[in-house]
Amino acid sequence: MKKRVTAQKFGPGFVRDLDDSGYPLPEGIIVEKDVPIEMRDGIRLAANVYRPNKPGKFPVIMSFTVYAKDLSGWGKGYRIPSHRISEATAFEAVDPGFWVPYDYVVILVDSRGFGRSPGGAWGAYDYYDAIEWAGTQEWSNGNVGLCGVSFLGIIQWDAASLRPPHLKAIIPWEADSGQPTRKFGGIPETGFLKKLEKFFLAPSYPAWDRSFPEKRPPGERVLEPPGERVLEDITVPALICATWSDQELHTRGTLWAYKTISSEHKWLYTHGRHKWAEFYSAEALDIQKKFFDCFLKRADSRIMYTPRVRLEVRERLDKYAVRYEDDWPIPRTKYKKLYLDAETGTLNFNEIIRERKVTYDSAEGKAVFDIAFDQDAELTGHMKLKLWVSPEETDDMDLFITLKKLDAEGNEVCFDSWHVPSKYPVALGWLRLSWRKLDGEKSTPWQPILKFEAEEKVEAGEIVPCQIEIYPSSTLFRTDERLRLVVSGKYELESTRFMFEEHSVNKGEHSIHTGGKYDSYLLIPVVEPRI
Repeated sequence: MKKRVTAQKFGPGFVRDLDDSGYPLPEGIIVEKDVPIEMRDGIRLAANVYRPNKPGKFPVIMSFTVYAKDLSGWGKGYRIPSHRISEATAFEAVDPGFWVPYDYVVILVDSRGFGRSPGGAWGAYDYYDAIEWAGTQEWSNGNVGLCGVSFLGIIQWDAASLRPPHLKAIIPWEADSGQPTRKFGGIPETGFLKKLEKFFLAPSYPAWDRSFPEKRPPGERVLEPPGERVLEDITVPALICATWSDQELHTRGTLWAYKTISSEHKWLYTHGRHKWAEFYSAEALDIQKKFFDCFLKRADSRIMYTPRVRLEVRERLDKYAVRYEDDWPIPRTKYKKLYLDAETGTLNFNEIIRERKVTYDSAEGKAVFDIAFDQDAELTGHMKLKLWVSPEETDDMDLFITLKKLDAEGNEVCFDSWHVPSKYPVALGWLRLSWRKLDGEKSTPWQPILKFEAEEKVEAGEIVPCQIEIYPSSTLFRTDERLRLVVSGKYELESTRFMFEEHSVNKGEHSIHTGGKYDSYLLIPVVEPRI
């Protein structure tokens, strides 16, 4: 039987169906609802505080949310067994039922203008002020850590870059960092934010006075555009989680942050399975606890002897291997070119001599290229696709890239994802041709970064080169299994969450040119076993 959250509790019109909301909170936890935290401009944000019911000073784990701090329960669609989280676990936040018995204080704050907090414009300085408040309470040991998934991770980058004195560690879990290029290679996506605003963002139903300043505090950096956040300013220890199966949202930006932040102590936890279930899994909680025990309690140094990268290499939907590496990208990676052959529809380690082209209808067609591996091959890291292309009937084109794995019999091997469960491919890439100019300073041979200075249209039928970033992944191919490259004019996944068709520039046929001077190729990251 489903529970229903009452409209009176979360504001007019805010009703959501929920399945069982988890186990009851253990005894010995003090629960304080709607605790006011005053910001520098005088506004008070509403927080829930969960702390041990005993004397002492304890480290703090904090999250800000836009999904209503009091809305507990997840539902079966999130693949989290009800016995794994307590009824106090808010969407994408840490579970007080797990952490408080280990002598942590958990604080969940409704962001300004959401849930029980009044206000309008908000930003990272709210997080800064809340961290400093938490670090100076009588029950606090002065050490504050941040933890949460998605939005609850994204804002951690902003807060940490401001360096609040009481902030000692962060765990951004699958959290886009505002990578230095426009999402989806310049192709607009119009579906996700609409669904987010309609079904998830909590309306403001303040616990006290609704009045608030119309302007942000002086000098505040805002969250948008995300490229303004300064990742290099982050120096606190960080445990960062990235998944291979969330490429539309967080994969690229999370890995970019791992490479970019200045923290001396940082770890990367990768996986390729279901998003939220992994956050609350026994393995994830174990490394989270080791991390916070070290940097918030100073009580356990085992994390310091853990290699920096937990690498999960997928083989099938239900089969993967885990090992540890010292850095990302993996230093011993060998980048190899697979040349496209339009005549045979194949990918080849040898250059193609004869010039050929393959043409497809941009509305429904696609171009497909395959290679069967003659020995086991692990592809882990960044990929790049160089194409020579021509839009035959217009001055621009949208390119959607899908990499797939096929078994030895030719059947597609799919992986997991939160929005297309059990049907996710190896990796994805996007490009609108008019935004193909690269940033020479930021690009690497395996990761092209777009410049986004000005559009560069082409003439109908004009053949031009472009480089397309394929988002990072990790997949093992056995002997005789195939890698398939699909190039098309539309998003190939059957997802109800993401929409790219609304502002498409496609019209008529597209051509891909290969061979001779048209050296179209896929650059793959082959990781060889340690000797």
